[in-house]
Amino acid sequence: MNALAPKPFAPIRHLVILGHPDPASFCGSVARTYCATAREFGQEATLRDLYALGFDPALKRDEIPREGVDSQTAGELAEDLELVRQADVIVLVYPIWFGMPPAIIKGYVDRVLGAGFTARDIKDGKWHPVLHGKRLTLFTSSASTRPWLEEKGQWTALRHAFETYLQMVFSLRDGGHSHFDAIVPGLKQRFVDEYLAEVRESATRQAAELFEEYRASKVRADRARAFGK
Repeated sequence: MNALAPKPFAPIRHLVILGHPDPASFCGSVARTYCATAREFGQEATLRDLYALGFDPALKRDEIPREGVDSQTAGELAEDLELVRQADVIVLVYPIWFGMPPAIIKGYVDRVLGAGFTARDIKDGKWHPVLHGKRLTLFTSSASTRPWLEEKGQWTALRHAFETYLQMVFSLRDGGHSHFDAIVPGLKQRFVDEYLAEVRESATRQAAELFEEYRASKVRADRARAFGK
């Protein structure tokens, strides 16, 4: 642990969701680098490698959110749902394939993040009972370049249809989006190192911001107790 790292007053938790079938991939390195950096600041980081876990992205009939039915404690999803409940920030790490996130990431949204949250809740603009106020951070990669994605209109479409939409309907806070393009086999190590340095910088900034939020919250709580007495 970094000797100069701030010591949080309560556990600060990062939940990192990896959606790539190859653990040795660039995305895998991003996920592990982010977790290692958060831990250097005395914060907790849990990595959920969806492919390694054999996560099934297919929403089950009894998991479809329905009014009056609580599906947020579903058996096989219990661990994932509890990790989401405890997390302060949810980090999605995935490649962009055919202009879209992998099916396993969309399945995680359907089955875990969207558990128990109905179409009526979204239409009524309700806050998500579990996700409200948490940060959503994305790290994505693509074999093509971002200018090419922008030229084809896919970059804007993808961000609006996935990232921005999730923040809006789940009442999540924007924790930033780092995209790495031209990630192809044989990528020179100096580029990998440069990109992973960006990941460390992002994780460091987020860890520091979360700590400051916790410290400010503690100060407010202490003042409230003092005035209460």
